[in-house]
Amino acid sequence: MFLTLRHLLSIMPIVLLSLAACAVNPATGERSFTGFMSEAQEIEVGQETHPKILAEFGGAYDNAALQRYVESIGELLASTTERPDIDFTFTVIDSPMINAFALPGGYVYVTRGLLALADNEAEVASVVGHEIGHVIARHSAQRYSRSVLAQIGAIGLGIATGSGELANLAGSGAAVYLQSFSRDQEFEADTLGIRYMARANFDPQAAADFLAKLQAHSQLEATLAGQPESTDKSNIMATHPRTVDRVQRAIENAGATQVTDPILARDIYLDQIDGMLYGEDPSQGVVRGRRFLHPDLRFAFEVPEGFTLRNNPNQVIAQGPGDTLIVFDLAPKPGSDSMLTYLTREWAGNMNFADAERIEIDGMEAATGSTRLRTQQGPRDVRLVAIRYDADTVYRFMFLTPPDLTEEQSLGLRETTYSFRRLSEAEAAAIEPLRVKIITVRPGDTVESLAEQMPFGDYREERFRVLNDLPEDAGLIPGQRVKIISG
Repeated sequence: MFLTLRHLLSIMPIVLLSLAACAVNPATGERSFTGFMSEAQEIEVGQETHPKILAEFGGAYDNAALQRYVESIGELLASTTERPDIDFTFTVIDSPMINAFALPGGYVYVTRGLLALADNEAEVASVVGHEIGHVIARHSAQRYSRSVLAQIGAIGLGIATGSGELANLAGSGAAVYLQSFSRDQEFEADTLGIRYMARANFDPQAAADFLAKLQAHSQLEATLAGQPESTDKSNIMATHPRTVDRVQRAIENAGATQVTDPILARDIYLDQIDGMLYGEDPSQGVVRGRRFLHPDLRFAFEVPEGFTLRNNPNQVIAQGPGDTLIVFDLAPKPGSDSMLTYLTREWAGNMNFADAERIEIDGMEAATGSTRLRTQQGPRDVRLVAIRYDADTVYRFMFLTPPDLTEEQSLGLRETTYSFRRLSEAEAAAIEPLRVKIITVRPGDTVESLAEQMPFGDYREERFRVLNDLPEDAGLIPGQRVKIISG
């Protein structure tokens, strides 16, 4: 349907009526514009989007006891809200990401990655309470309604100016509910979440403490990725932009500074996460230091020293010195029988190779070629490698180096190429997942000695300290319970 100016003018009274009919939220006491999404529609959106979220983020974590434990925290918090009629659904997502989010209609999610970072029940309550606050304040409905209003405005502007581009706006799919909220909405969700924490007798200060830990983890992740000045775009710090100072103000704003005998429940919490899966599920491939291994697809490769591996849903990325980059992925089913033809015509049809050639890697047909490209980061030397694993499967490496580092990195990248190999059935079966292990500090144990037990190739002590919320100058006390990661 094409909107004419007459159509636009005809719907404007409806829009104005919706604006005039802003409802008072019982939790905030403020009027908010949610005119384009009713509460019944919120529930419907949540029900429709819930299975999509599960499919996108790895499904629910298969641990009934842990799932029920998180549900009990959420249900206690939800019972203290101004909307006890909302039927909340709390789900632990099987994802190593550090994140939490909510859908309209009362669907709240926390990842097992976030649970591994948390140190007590009150910290988890601070996260779940915050997400409940978004639901109670109907922030998704507000965002949706403003999005619709903006689209109507853009359509009108498009008609007035004759611009089709202005009227051609992106649809409001499930992704709109996972975008970051405004600063005011985050503060409101913090205030509400802390209010519900206090009513449930949790320690409100845990909200600020856990946010500080989240920031430390985000900084560590950026360092591991070779980008210490940035933050991980997929974690909770990206989707929930907050600061410790603002959370402290939210604690004061909620009037929740005085809670008699507040709940932390650290030992109970540590017992619940003992043995929980940590990092990647082996079915999605695992990083072990500088090696990437995929037991289900039965292959492995190793990157050079100084590179940090990251396993993403659709590709494996290794960041190296001087912005050197390795990208590994699975190719779409090739149409060519020859790997050289596939590389030069299908994968890189627009590139001019001076040295494209056939090679063999672990007995598998392969091809490689290099060229130089202009990128937003400047010129990059690019080497492509395509490997036929079997009749229907091709794996690919893309190596990108700044021209002044190409010769220096050449040997290491070549070794990575030829490190690609098939895994035997026995090797694949021997790959065990990493798990959270709770141990009691013994006399003589130190941060350094316990960190050395963790199966990471670098930054072991920094990982141990962030995992256990230990400042740089803090030591360990015999009898203290701490988390380590074990294979």
